[in-house]
Formats: sequence, C-alpha cells, structure tokens
Amino acid sequence: MLAKKLEPVSAAAAAVTALAAESKAAEDAVGQLLAKIKDKSDKVRYEGISGAGPVGAAAVKPLVQTMADGEMEVARAARRALWNIVRYAGRPKARKESAAVVKELLAALAADAPVNVKRELMWMISELAGDEAVEPIAALIQHKDLREDARMVLQRLPGKKSLAALRTALETAPEEFRPNIAVSLRARGQKVAGYPSANLEPTLQTKVQVLDAAALAQAEKEAKETKQSKRKGKKQ
Repeated sequence: MLAKKLEPVSAAAAAVTALAAESKAAEDAVGQLLAKIKDKSDKVRYEGISGAGPVGAAAVKPLVQTMADGEMEVARAARRALWNIVRYAGRPKARKESAAVVKELLAALAADAPVNVKRELMWMISELAGDEAVEPIAALIQHKDLREDARMVLQRLPGKKSLAALRTALETAPEEFRPNIAVSLRARGQKVAGYPSANLEPTLQTKVQVLDAAALAQAEKEAKETKQSKRKGKKQ
C-alpha cells in the first residue's frame, strides 16, 4: 500500500530531475555557442554559426544582445547564428520549437535595441510567426525608420489579422506612407482606390513619347525605309 502511494511521488521527482537536467544541458549549449561566436578565430566562429540551429530559443536573447553590443565581426556572427536558429525552428513538424523561438524574438523586439537589430528581428519573425506577431509589428508602422519593414512583414504574415492590420494602417499611417501600404494591400489581392501605385511613377526624366497606333505605324514605316536605303547605299 505504501509502495503504491510512493509511486506518484517518485514519478514527480523523476520528472523534476529530468527537467533540471534538460535545463542544465540547454544552459551549457548556450554558453558553448556564445563562447564560439565571441572567439577571435573566424574558424571557431563559423563552427558556432553552423551548429547554432539545435540550440534553439534559449540562445535568442544572448545572441540578440551580442548583435547589439558585440564587435563588428562578432555581431555579424551572432546575427548569422540567430538566422540559423530561425531556419532550424522552421523545419517541418517543429511547431513547439518554432513557437518558442517566436516568443523570444518578439520579446527581443519589444526591448530596447538598435534599429538595425530590430529590423533583423522583424524579418526573422516573418519567417515563423502568425497572428501573434501582428500587433507588435503593426505598431512599428509609426516608426519612421522601421515602417517600411513593418508593412512588408505584415504583407508576408498569413491570415486575416495581418490583412486587417494593413487596412487599419492605410487609415492611420502618415499620409506620405499610405501609398506604400496600398502596395501591400494590392499584393494581398485587395483593391485600393485613391493611392496610385508607386511602381507606375517614373523615377527618371525621359524624352520618350507614347505613340498612338497611327504614329507607331508611321515610325515603323520610316524605320523600314531607312534600313532599305542603307542597303542600297552599300550595294552601290
């Protein structure tokens, strides 16, 4: 009887022990990864980058910090390692890992960080996230240096929530930026009136004129006559 009562306690203790061991292993893996990323040798840094994927969500926060504070080559190595974690988490049948990485990326995006780091985080989030990323990304539409990335990430995020965020942004974004929002809405299959596509606006001055059908036929005729005249001149 006593043995039966002790079975649940033993099982719970075993679970706690296993969880602690797992946490310790993850902590060790992160420490080893960071040591390689910060190493002076480019070969050692590459080892860290190439093996970063399985380290997972636990490495996101320290890698983001290294991206922001590290020496240029170290910061670059941290960025590449973090991208490998994102791609690894995005593999098929890894939803739990993917969700954990997205959670850490969103937390890092909400914290203080340089603009270039936040930009990288936004695009990493766009690789894995869904509705949970829409609100924090949409908020950055008001950020002058990040709004273009924000609207393109919203364009990429699947689902009705991101589409609704783009529609809202069309009404709330600064007026000069609304044509850009319209481009994203059109890319999502929506009809948008009142904002011409920026792709249709000429970026260079040109003297080329659009010809109607009659003028085009006349131009082709003149070109043909000129070509025939040159051939006759060569024969003579």
